[in-house]
Amino acid sequence: MSGPHTIADFKAKLPNGDTIDLADKAGKVLLVVNTASKCGFTPQYDGLEKLWKSYGDKGFEVLAFPCNQFGGQEPGTAEEIDSFCKVNFGVSFPLMAKIEVNGPNADPLYDWLKAEAPGVLGTKAIKWNFTKFLIGRDGKVVKRYAPTDKPESIQKDIEALL
Repeated sequence: MSGPHTIADFKAKLPNGDTIDLADKAGKVLLVVNTASKCGFTPQYDGLEKLWKSYGDKGFEVLAFPCNQFGGQEPGTAEEIDSFCKVNFGVSFPLMAKIEVNGPNADPLYDWLKAEAPGVLGTKAIKWNFTKFLIGRDGKVVKRYAPTDKPESIQKDIEALL
């Protein structure tokens, strides 16, 4: 079978334009989230930060990808988004560059995530901000969570993988 098999097959851009190789995350448990600063779910940043602080030293990371595709709720520049997250939620986990998660310009990482873990009724589209994908130490998608699933509700699944 051709095509990507794990998250290590992808790269991501940082807000400053630098590229990181997600192969560097091999062996870690990851929570990949599309985020927005002006959404009803934005307070989930607080829960994501708590997970990062609780499990970061055990091999867990949060990778947040700001996205403006849902109600225009992430209109800011990379600097504005970074500042908002740090000031309002004390976010210390890495924020990536703003991307698209659906449609023809969707980031390849998100095309892979959606194919690996379709949503309810097999739909592949991301429905809203704060859709979460849990990735195991082997780089494969373990589970997809809805925007309404609070970060703290994922804690037991993270612990099981660590």
